[in-house]
Amino acid sequence: MEDKRKEKSQEPELENCLKERSSENSTDRDDKKENSSRSKHKKDDKVEKLEQEVLQLNDKYLRLYSEFDNYRKRTQREKNELSKTAASEVVTSLLPIIDDLERAYSAIDLNETAHSATKDGIGLILNKFLNILSQAGLEPIKAIGEQFNTDFHEAITNIPAPSHDMKGKIADVIEKGYLLGGKVIRFAKVVVGS
Repeated sequence: MEDKRKEKSQEPELENCLKERSSENSTDRDDKKENSSRSKHKKDDKVEKLEQEVLQLNDKYLRLYSEFDNYRKRTQREKNELSKTAASEVVTSLLPIIDDLERAYSAIDLNETAHSATKDGIGLILNKFLNILSQAGLEPIKAIGEQFNTDFHEAITNIPAPSHDMKGKIADVIEKGYLLGGKVIRFAKVVVGS
């Protein structure tokens, strides 16, 4: 009996102990659920932050790439313009030589005592020189008999027109004009019929 009493007195203690353990287990389970929920939330936050960072870096990369592409195109364009300008300056400095060669060739035509070999030599040199410059884009401006155009011609003087058709047209060329790549590098100096 005494054993039964002891057992009965121990039963409430056991029950209390079991209740405490079960409440601890349920608290632990709640804590684990809460921790798992927190860790999922933290992972979602990290993923979202990383996605935003990737988007920012991608945007930065695209901007940098387009900026570099614009820089490359701009430097290429500047390089082309510089070479055109350099070519223009060289060709412009060679124009007086063309004028001198044309005058020499014309003077030989007027001089009957000049040797035909001299005339042929100067003609060959002039043609070769003009061919090389035409390959570089040089072309003479048409003038004689053309309508006067201030975009290509510079009027030196006016003379009475020899015929009614020649009014406002170019009667004579004092100095030839030239285009380089479609751009005027020297205006033709002309005499206009009025």
